[in-house]
Parts: sequence; C-alpha cells; structure tokens
Amino acid sequence: MPFYGQEKGTGPKEKSFKSERKQRKLDRQEARERRRKEKAEKKAIKAHHKRLQTKQVRKRMKRSKKRATMNNENKREFFLKRWFKKKKKV
Repeated sequence: MPFYGQEKGTGPKEKSFKSERKQRKLDRQEARERRRKEKAEKKAIKAHHKRLQTKQVRKRMKRSKKRATMNNENKREFFLKRWFKKKKKV
C-alpha cells in the first residue's frame, strides 16, 4: 500500500526567489507600458477635441479652466482684478 505523501509532484511546486522577482519585474513593466499607452490615448483625445474648436473658444476654455481651478483650490482672484472691477449697482 503506497503512501500518497511519498509520491513525487503531488504538492504545489516551489518557486525560486529569482523566478518570483523576474515575474514581478515583468508585471511592473507591463503595467507601466499599459499606463503609458492609456495616458497617450487620453492626451490624443484631448488634443483632437481642442483642434476642433475655434481660436476664441480655445481662449474661453483656457480662462474658464483657470477660473475653475482657482475656485476648487479656494484661492481669491488677482488683487488688481478685485480692486478695479466694476461695482454692482445696488
């Protein structure tokens, strides 16, 4: 009656330290390449969208993007703009 524990190759194979490190390195490289491709694709889409707009619209987009960033960061408007903007009539 043979014992199953004595048979060769029944348990999980042990991986060497070098092979694990090599596999992790390959995984990191693939992830880095995938992120680089995704970033390039997003950049191309954004550039195509900008190219479709007229010059005036691009300027307006730039101004509104800057204003939105300032609002999100809770920063005030430039002091000269605040000092010299037209006052609202009450």
